[in-house]
Amino acid sequence: MTVCKFGGSSVADAGQIRKVKAILDSDRNRRVIVVSAPGKRYKDDEKVTDLLYQCNSLVQKGGSCKPVFEKIEKRFLDIAKELKVDTKPLQMLLDDIRYQIDAGRGQDYAASRGEFLSAYVVSQFLGWEFVDAADAVIITGDGTVNPFSYDSLRMRLEDERRNYVVPGFYGSTEDGVIKTFTRGGSDITGSVVARSINADLYENWTDVSGMYAADPRVIKDAKVIDALNYMEVRELSDFGASVFHEEAIAPVLPVEIPINIKNTNRPEDPGTLIVPVSGEKGLAGVSVRGGLSRIRLRRLMLFKKHGTRHALLTMLHIFGVKPIYTISGVDSVVWFFDSRNAQGNILQAMCDRLKTEFDLDYVEVDHGHAVLGLVGAEIPETDAYVRALTALRNNGIAPTFVNFGASEVSVMYGIRDSEKEKALNVVYDELFR
Repeated sequence: MTVCKFGGSSVADAGQIRKVKAILDSDRNRRVIVVSAPGKRYKDDEKVTDLLYQCNSLVQKGGSCKPVFEKIEKRFLDIAKELKVDTKPLQMLLDDIRYQIDAGRGQDYAASRGEFLSAYVVSQFLGWEFVDAADAVIITGDGTVNPFSYDSLRMRLEDERRNYVVPGFYGSTEDGVIKTFTRGGSDITGSVVARSINADLYENWTDVSGMYAADPRVIKDAKVIDALNYMEVRELSDFGASVFHEEAIAPVLPVEIPINIKNTNRPEDPGTLIVPVSGEKGLAGVSVRGGLSRIRLRRLMLFKKHGTRHALLTMLHIFGVKPIYTISGVDSVVWFFDSRNAQGNILQAMCDRLKTEFDLDYVEVDHGHAVLGLVGAEIPETDAYVRALTALRNNGIAPTFVNFGASEVSVMYGIRDSEKEKALNVVYDELFR
């Protein structure tokens, strides 16, 4: 049995959904699918999920979501009409959702409705059974999946005479409140579904023919990677490769279900196969994650007292700062975090609080950082990380740090955000051409 997840570009309009049907019709093993909310149809188009976030924002400011929701309503009704899906029950769902958003059901509820409506329309078009993720997928307080979800989904998807459509991106709390994963979380739902039914394969359908050795928007002739292992794809994704969600490996890891990243627009392309052990050594790819800010702090014998690191992180979280990367010294620590969380007055208050409560010698925050990650099995046994560092320096890029040895499959280089595309080109030219 194959579980297929179709991303936003794959369900962006009726024409794309017809391609989905053709893919499903070509292989009877494709009996369970997970769908995202409709994505962009053209460059300046708006994603349905972004519109839903706008709806919630309007309500939080005391207004009505109606002006923005009308765009969402038209989008789904247009898709349904073109696919000859009955619009009367769809209109009832749309009316109720708009009412619920205006009633203040909250951000997670609003954001999840794109996947809900997408799955409903696709299920009606295919004649497949709709299974609401909110009734089966339980998401814990830290955003991970409650293991009970696997048994719950298995019971709902166990009839081999039926085919099923499941909305991605959301589930519910143990109390039954709608809760979403982080953006791109439909990949996680796909993995959860694949594990729950012990699928032979999890196909992740998108608008590119696999994962690239570098961002093809920057490196125009970047190569598609034939095969990766679980750890390589997780780290490439964490460094900014956006094809596959970095947390989506976790559900399938214990049961070793292979994942194939495929192109809805070119289904004949082999894509990238993700397996527990790829058998390939050497280099997989290079990626860069920008838009980062940095907090540095130091105190003599900072970590002598047990629990200090945890206490520091707790303080950061109180102020809304969630570190992505960590560099530690004997008496110092550096954390990198998303600059979108960097509000000047809040950060200053956080620094003042940290300095006072932990008697720090200094604590500083600055912006404009990026982290470049070189990924490949057994990198420590090659000279690739040295060649990459030399190439960066020879091209006028002085890394702010190099983290080698923390991972068996990657090495990190801290660079300035303004140099990220240049750095990507330099390392790709040195190691992948």
